Order: sequence, then C-alpha cells, then structure tokens
Amino acid sequence: MHVSVREVCIPSEPDSAYFLRVAWKGRGLESGFQLLLTDGQDAWKGDVSEASVCAEAEELEMQMERYVQDLHQALTDTTSSFSFNLTPSPPKHTSTLTLAYEKFRLGSAVLKADPDPAEALRELLTHSLQRGNHLKEENQNLKEENLKMRGEHQRISAELKRYAGGKESLEAELYSRFVLVVNEKKAKIRSLQEAVTHLQGDSSKEQKKQDAVKPADEEEDEYGGSTDEEEQQEVKRTPPSTSSTHELDDSLKDITDVAPCRKRRFRHLGPSDPAVQRGNPQSSQTEKTK
Repeated sequence: MHVSVREVCIPSEPDSAYFLRVAWKGRGLESGFQLLLTDGQDAWKGDVSEASVCAEAEELEMQMERYVQDLHQALTDTTSSFSFNLTPSPPKHTSTLTLAYEKFRLGSAVLKADPDPAEALRELLTHSLQRGNHLKEENQNLKEENLKMRGEHQRISAELKRYAGGKESLEAELYSRFVLVVNEKKAKIRSLQEAVTHLQGDSSKEQKKQDAVKPADEEEDEYGGSTDEEEQQEVKRTPPSTSSTHELDDSLKDITDVAPCRKRRFRHLGPSDPAVQRGNPQSSQTEKTK
C-alpha cells in the first residue's frame, strides 16, 4: 500500500492545523483510496471508491488519466495550489465531515468521526517516523554515493590532467620530428636545385663549345671540304660510268682480230718483198748492219 501524509490548510480555520493521510492500492488513485484527517485531538476517516472517482471525472468532463493526475497532485503534493474546505465548520468530534479539494471543484469525500482518535494519531505518527527514517537512510545513501562520485570525479580529473600532459609531450615530440623531416627535405631540395643548376651550367658551356667549333667546320666545307650532298651526287654518277665501260668492252669483242691474217700474209711474202721490209723496218736495219 502506498501512503502519503501532508499538512492541509483550511481557510475557515486558519488557527487550526490539520494533517491528511492518503493511502491507496494498485496502480494509483483511480482504483480508490482511503483518507484520514486529524487536528491532533480528533480524527475522521473515509473511503473513496473507484466508482466515485469515475463519476467525478465524468461530471467534470475530463479524461480519466488527466483527472487522476490532478487528484494525486491535490492530495499528496505540498506545493500544489489546491485548497481544502470542511463542512460543517468548525467540525465536531461526533459529526460527519465533508472534505472538498478544489482549485476549481475537483472532488469531495465524506469523512466520519473515528471513535478511537488516539489510534489514528498513533498510526499517523508511526508512518511519519517510518517516513523520516526512510528519508534519513536515503539521505545517507545519497551522501555515500556523492562521496563515491566525488572520488571518481577527482580520479577522472587526475587522469585527464595526465592525458593532457601526455598529449602535450607527444605533440612536442611529433613537432620536433616534423621539423627534422622538413629540414631534411629542404636540404635535399637545395642539393637537387644545385645539381640542376650545375647541369644547366655544363650544358650551356657545351653548347658554347659546339657553337665555337661550328663556324670552322662550315669554313672547311666552303673552301676545301666536300659536303654530303656532293658525295651523294658522285655516288649517283658512278653507276652510269660503270655501264658505259661494260658497253665499250662489248663493242671491242665485236671487232675481228686481224693479227692472224697478217701473219699468214707475211709467210707468203719473201724477205725481199718491199711490203715486208716496210712492215719490218727492224729486220732491214739488221741486214744492213750485217
């Protein structure tokens, strides 16, 4: 069973203090609840059934869920703006009371005088003590939990500081390494630029030498040297000369050799023949010498 105790103010009796105890079973107040009202001397009790709760919600034309929410706030919440009225006022010990709870008229309950108010007060005090002990225990647990959370917070803060220090040292180390790498890259780039400049200088010197040698070669070609074009022309002229030589050789082959005829004619002629003498002057001279 759920129990709630609160102090209620009755506007018609501002000098009196009343305490209201609400007890219910099940899901909430929609299943019905019990009320106990006391001023410290007298006590009144009453029950509100589930049917009464439904009838009040239908009379106010409110949804059941919304009505139960407002009813719970009015009967148990000490900070609510709902007010209470008693009829008759002031109540008598043996009289029957009607307790109305309203901001607008939310509902009412009929309370009957308790023949044993001392027992009602004892139940009320017992519940208050139990509630106080429960709150005290809960407060102690919250303090212990708070101490644990504070210790955990300090531990986490120390870990964060350590991580922050490690992060800074790691960043410094990485930055120093990065600077070294960048410097090495810069040095390598400078060396490559110097090598490129040196190669460009060598190539320019070589080009100057070639430019200095080129006029001399041109002058040799102009005054005494043979050019490639002339050599090609000579090579082109060579084949025709070869063919003419072959033609000449062929023509000489066609000429009849007269030497054998001449020899036969010399055999028929005698040594005294003038033709022979004219043909062989050396022999005539030899004869004269003899």
